[in-house]
Amino acid sequence: MNKLTINQRRLASWAGIIGPALFVAVFTIEGWIRPGYEPLKTFVSALSLGPRGWIQIANFLVFGFLLFMFTRGVAAEFQTGKAARAGLVLLTIISVCYFISGPFVMDPTGTPQNLASIHGTIHGIAGAIVFLLMPISCFVYLRRFSSDPQWRSLQWWTLGLGIISAVGMILLTIFTKIPGLQAGFNDWLGLIQRTAIVPFMVWIFVFAMGLLKKNKLA
Repeated sequence: MNKLTINQRRLASWAGIIGPALFVAVFTIEGWIRPGYEPLKTFVSALSLGPRGWIQIANFLVFGFLLFMFTRGVAAEFQTGKAARAGLVLLTIISVCYFISGPFVMDPTGTPQNLASIHGTIHGIAGAIVFLLMPISCFVYLRRFSSDPQWRSLQWWTLGLGIISAVGMILLTIFTKIPGLQAGFNDWLGLIQRTAIVPFMVWIFVFAMGLLKKNKLA
């Protein structure tokens, strides 16, 4: 797993660059042009529903696969030291959960819990894991970046984007799980969710750029 050639590491880096950029671009453009879809108030996963749902389903699958490829390059880069094991495990779990979120589509918003489908339940579990682990993975790698001279330039990116993602995740949890609060923020739930997702995607992009630059110099 760790014995990747320089070209394989570069390929993994490109997977980390293309994956998040493509994922955000697809759900943003599809959200703009999908009839009846309102990005500010509607979750990204809702794009998986309906006749055009295959676009977002494919988007989940492609990103999950590319993120997993990126983790192979990360594993080859950080074989020992801080974040070598914990960070890799977190990113791998996130990639698998994104992949699972494709075929196991969410139930329509407002579906009563007692009527939830198996695929909707699995989607919800995978989503909960993703939103919890995205900011945590940033902070795990922050320890490595701050102590490694070769990666110290990424520490402030990691800290800032990790904090924004964590705040988005906390607000999303509060406004969707506490009775009485969701009604007042229904028109902004899509935006709040994206506040958790997009910073993580930017972080993966920046991380992959750093990995690509390092391997170009090798």
